[in-house]
Amino acid sequence: MQINTPFTPLSLSLHYLRLHMTMNQYHRSCFPATFYHLAGIFLFFLSTSPVNGWRPWPNQKHNITDLFYGPSKKYEGSSDLIQLKYHMGPVLTDNITVYPIWYGRWGKSQKRIIREFINSISAVNSKPPSVSGWWKTVQRYTDQTGANISGNVRIGAEKTDRFYSHGKSLTRLSIQYVIKSAVTATNHTLPINSKSGVYLLLTSDDVYVEDFCQNVCGFHYFTFPSIVGYTLPYAWVGNSGKLCPGICAYPFSVPDYMGRGFKAVKSPNNDVGVDGMISVIAHEMAELSTNPLVNAWYAGEDPSFPVEIADLCEGIYGSGGGGSYTGQMLNGEDGATYNMNGIRRKFLVQWVWNHVVNYCTGPNAHDQ
Repeated sequence: MQINTPFTPLSLSLHYLRLHMTMNQYHRSCFPATFYHLAGIFLFFLSTSPVNGWRPWPNQKHNITDLFYGPSKKYEGSSDLIQLKYHMGPVLTDNITVYPIWYGRWGKSQKRIIREFINSISAVNSKPPSVSGWWKTVQRYTDQTGANISGNVRIGAEKTDRFYSHGKSLTRLSIQYVIKSAVTATNHTLPINSKSGVYLLLTSDDVYVEDFCQNVCGFHYFTFPSIVGYTLPYAWVGNSGKLCPGICAYPFSVPDYMGRGFKAVKSPNNDVGVDGMISVIAHEMAELSTNPLVNAWYAGEDPSFPVEIADLCEGIYGSGGGGSYTGQMLNGEDGATYNMNGIRRKFLVQWVWNHVVNYCTGPNAHDQ
């Protein structure tokens, strides 16, 4: 097993500017705190969390946590500038059930890869460094009673929408209608689980979601009762395999503008699009568990603009990671790049912020 230490250009070390939506106009903005009165209550309308590790967005010079804390927050040992706080909201302390919604056309092997990653979160007997070891950092977070995030994560009922019931081009608003269809369908209806459920909408490689590949590869939020009928934590993650693998499946694919000096690494499961999704899914799972209603664990003073536990470690996949450097990763015997083991497969997943020691941690750290 060899250590793989790829570099990326400093000018492209980015984070996603959060996207704030209005009822009449969808646009990108840097620092608004906009509220809307809907059905008699104030809601933060689709203040999404566009996340998923380092991504080489063209023409974007800074990531948003750089603007808050400066580039030093990227490094494993930088702790003094991070003001991650608990805002007294609920976290997922009960056994977590993930409800996948497979939107579009998915191959059986693609579903198996994603299912195994989710099931690996609770697979404590996996070979180290393991996915379950990565989740132990997430489990350190607690609610106001001192109860920890659950270490029991399982896949529940699944919903397949292979006929693109809401079309092949989705907006942030229409994503909630896809979820509504899944929980109100006459056949294979997903159960309502607002306490410990995570609704994971996965779009296939021929589906475009608003701002996909431009500013976002995935995000999480919660459904509005006025649309879905319930408040349900959910995440969307798209398969970029055909649309923008050089952006959302980096480093398994590299955008043309980066030049010949940057070579893609081999994906561990021989599916660039799906392997690229894994870290995004992991990012969203960590943040949904610690901040499901956007009122629990985050940094910054604006709840409509939270910087969450995975945002603080964007682009860090191994020891020494920070700035333009991803950190030391691993190479398998087949030459694939990864940093943790699942039940039978290998995955590449970004680290998350450990608020106990105040730096980013992962199971493949050299000091563990």
